[in-house]
Amino acid sequence: MDPLYYSPILIIALLFLLGSGIWIAISLLGVAIIGIFVFSDAPVDLVMPSSIWSAVSSWTLTALPLFIWMGEILFRTRLADDLFRGLAPWVTRLPGRLLHVNVIGCGIFAAVSGSSAATAATVGQMSLPELKRRGYAEPISIGSLAASGTLGLLIPPSIIMIVYGVSANVSIARLFLAGVIPGLLVITMFMTYIAIWSLINREKMPPADAGLSWAEKFDRLRLLLPTVLLIVAVIGSIYTGFATATEAATLGVVGSLAIAYFSGSLSWENFKVSLYGATRTSCMIGFIIAAAAFLSVVMGYAGIPRALAEWIGTMNLSAYQLIFALTILYLILGCFLDGISMVVLTTAIIMPMVDAAKIDLIWFGVFVVLVVEIAQLTPPVGFNLFVVQGLTGRDILYVARSVLPFFTLLCAAIVILTIYPELVTWLPTTMFSAR
Repeated sequence: MDPLYYSPILIIALLFLLGSGIWIAISLLGVAIIGIFVFSDAPVDLVMPSSIWSAVSSWTLTALPLFIWMGEILFRTRLADDLFRGLAPWVTRLPGRLLHVNVIGCGIFAAVSGSSAATAATVGQMSLPELKRRGYAEPISIGSLAASGTLGLLIPPSIIMIVYGVSANVSIARLFLAGVIPGLLVITMFMTYIAIWSLINREKMPPADAGLSWAEKFDRLRLLLPTVLLIVAVIGSIYTGFATATEAATLGVVGSLAIAYFSGSLSWENFKVSLYGATRTSCMIGFIIAAAAFLSVVMGYAGIPRALAEWIGTMNLSAYQLIFALTILYLILGCFLDGISMVVLTTAIIMPMVDAAKIDLIWFGVFVVLVVEIAQLTPPVGFNLFVVQGLTGRDILYVARSVLPFFTLLCAAIVILTIYPELVTWLPTTMFSAR
């Protein structure tokens, strides 16, 4: 039987299990077990433990729980309040004023969190009530927060970049470098849209607050110093080659604990809650990675990735056509799966096609992260939509409509990076060639 005929059977089985409400990791394991019994004679008692152990025993993967714990610690400190108070005086003269705090605040928190949901929740808890109290239009406030929260996936250190790096066997340090310029590009696009929107809709903007003196502005700026120093320590240690991603993550945990302690917000209860939260999230991600690795091995035994790559090859798709097709695929998957599940589930199938199309794997990693960012904003399973819905009490469709302009901007960012791939590859190439 042609291996290509196996794919619909496995996909239908997976959709059935996911639709029944079973955990994603259990669903992946179930499909893998079905596949190995039906389409292969490989011994499941040997294949499953060896593939799972190979997936979760990677030393590189140890950076994942550490970065998650770092974000959990900062999530429970006064960092969010300090971010707002430190940034607000510096954006009051920009068109859009305090709306830019959503974008810049998410960008800064993303650089120490690595999680999209944590970024949106932390900044949103601080900014949305303040923006509402001052009279800013709710749709633009909600949309800018939900979209900017996705920067947690793109700006390093990014949890999903670590997952992709492990799955695709590429350098995480290079991936982190590759995400810097695209992250700044997306921030610039968001802030430009907010400025243009505020100029067009002046009647929806509240009166400007009284400005602070330069002395007061610089005094407020010191509130950002601990966060900036932590970003420099974590990211700088990776970029300079002083530390690996795992060592930098350890440094980040120590730094976040120090910030929490000296800010007076570190208690034994906060410490336990942050540790429990990081453990739950890390176990969930590790379980998904392990199950997806087993499924990937089963698909390899069935010959699905090779047959699919050969089928794509017979279509003679150009690199641009392949990127377009994969974008559509990820957007569809984003309606049903979370970002990490999308990456670990598709990597083994897609990598042969990407290799055949001579697409740079570092560039492709940033592309995947950007598409997953968009998936965080697509109902019904847009995680950031759920986060903002919980913060505002609005229904999911209202939040989705508010996000639509920023959704379009993220799609435009994919087009820009596809036309100008140097925006992704220049920094890692330059930094590593200089060593």
